[in-house]
Amino acid sequence: MEPALPSRRPRRADARRNFDALITAARDTFAEHGTNASLEDIARRSGVSIATLYRNFPTREDLVEEVHRDEVEALCRTAGRLDDLEPWEALVTWLRRFVDYIGTKLAFADALNRTTDSFQACRKAMRAAGGPLLERAQRAGVASPVPSIDDVLRMITGISTVEYVDDAQRERVLELALAGLRAAPPPGG
Repeated sequence: MEPALPSRRPRRADARRNFDALITAARDTFAEHGTNASLEDIARRSGVSIATLYRNFPTREDLVEEVHRDEVEALCRTAGRLDDLEPWEALVTWLRRFVDYIGTKLAFADALNRTTDSFQACRKAMRAAGGPLLERAQRAGVASPVPSIDDVLRMITGISTVEYVDDAQRERVLELALAGLRAAPPPGG
């Protein structure tokens, strides 16, 4: 699945290399220091000038949106690679990837609630990627038939943005949520 998310990515190879270097540096810097990290540090880390950063991303918001879009596209591509797994395993694998995306990118957690066209397109792409996995698990009778993909993504986002004592606690809470999502076994089964 290739989501149709608007991107600023240039067509010329040299410009694309600079753009990709900026995205990689911004992703790492935002993960370490949040979205208010120094743009000069991002430019330096990417090996390009601050002028090149501003030529590609006139505002900080433009850079944040592009990094977020890039992360969402990777998440959506993952969904398309899970067809060979059993329905429950495919859904859980994707939801764990979603947790990793949110958990390691807390700088973007608030972005999921923004109203810009780019963020709305990202939310739509995530629902479009995860929806078929949930529906497949629901049809197979291994996931509760009640929740929508929007319900599930909101639940997982909430779980992912809470501070935990350690990774083990985060895993226990996620397991509780997944147990609640799993369909009850048939009586006598």
